Amino acid sequence: MSTFPEVAVVGFAQSPQVRETTGTTNGVEMLVPVFQRVLAATGLSRREVGFWCSGSSDYLAGRAFSFVSAVDAIGALPPIAESHVESDAAWALYEAWVKIRTGEVDTALVYGFGKSSAGDLRRVLALQLDPYLVAPLWPDSVSIAALQARLGIDAGLWSEKEMAEVAARSRADAAANPSAQLRDPVDPTALLDTPYLADPLRAHDCAPITDGAAAIVLAAGHRARELCARPAWITGLEHRVDSPALGARDLTRAPSAGAAAAAAGIDGVQVAELATPFTSQELLLRRELGLADDVVINPSGGPLCGNPMFAGGLVRIGEAASRVLDGGAQRVLGHASNGPLLQQNLICVMEGR
Repeated sequence: MSTFPEVAVVGFAQSPQVRETTGTTNGVEMLVPVFQRVLAATGLSRREVGFWCSGSSDYLAGRAFSFVSAVDAIGALPPIAESHVESDAAWALYEAWVKIRTGEVDTALVYGFGKSSAGDLRRVLALQLDPYLVAPLWPDSVSIAALQARLGIDAGLWSEKEMAEVAARSRADAAANPSAQLRDPVDPTALLDTPYLADPLRAHDCAPITDGAAAIVLAAGHRARELCARPAWITGLEHRVDSPALGARDLTRAPSAGAAAAAAGIDGVQVAELATPFTSQELLLRRELGLADDVVINPSGGPLCGNPMFAGGLVRIGEAASRVLDGGAQRVLGHASNGPLLQQNLICVMEGR
């Protein structure tokens, strides 16, 4: 009987998460230093990377095949095996994981990048909605999230006070993360006195506009042990999808997240990095995943303190893996989401041995 090789995260690097980068429109300037750091951390050369896979969005960049320009960050030589997903780079990680599991390569470098400041992000994200009935109305992403938040409040599932407490905890945790964009402490009570951005969401309830990039190196079992003292072994990696039609599902639920978690096996996780760009979505997802009260949520500060579009989910997996790589945790969960209101969900469970 044939067996599939184990796969582990052996390196992670990210750019500073900033409101706006200057001088770059295609991600190259953000990616070059990220590649340098992640390759230096693993001791790999570019020639030793068996597969490269990226995640980004042409809609966000405003040009067709924008990822092709970003390949310049890798260099013209040596020739590479490369692929791309028009999605968060967490789905590129899934493709690379499959590539290694099938035995085609033993190392892969996955990266994602997004320059959210280049356009009107709230309007750009409307393009992911139903192209016939919803997108032509141009409902912006924050307003749609506000509908979800209001439904949860009216159903008694969470409150504005609980949402403010999520924001305050995220800022406090981000103080120790040099890559985070928002790191100043806030008082949750004072947050409730700030004006609404889209009722019931205030500015602190929403992830900030963020430019940034990230990269993860994956390796098969034998190579992982050579490249890293304590690899973060991927024990479960699953993704599921709910209906894109907002009226066809209960917006206070994310069944696909629960299904992905059940398939990946999340029992015993100590840390969970959740790709929830709104405070209400963190509360929703914690319930959907059934996370215990002692599970540490987004110790990096999470997307509420910096959310580079199309790299944010990869950052969550990388931040979770970092807890294993540095010995801070034994079993962790990284989550990524794509589409409106947690429509698509990916769960990656990793552990140290």
